[in-house]
Amino acid sequence: MARAEARHILVDTEEECEKIKAEILEGGDFAEAAKQHSKCPSGGNGGDLGEFGPGQMVREFDEVVFKEAVNTVHGPIKTQFGSHLVEITSRSD
Repeated sequence: MARAEARHILVDTEEECEKIKAEILEGGDFAEAAKQHSKCPSGGNGGDLGEFGPGQMVREFDEVVFKEAVNTVHGPIKTQFGSHLVEITSRSD
């Protein structure tokens, strides 16, 4: 079964996501951005979600984490919780 490790940043709006993503793409540190901005408790740990399999996260997450490029910042991803940036740090198929 596929497994992945990822980290994320959860904020209220897509606009906030886009701003944070731009900062990261300009050389900012994802983990520091998560600590500063994320509403998720994982933010205190740099946004680290640990290892998980398909179906353990919301559908919108799975669609990105198990299909898109590793070591790339993806988002904004809209879920019922808010808007997310996701970085897939590893994945095995």
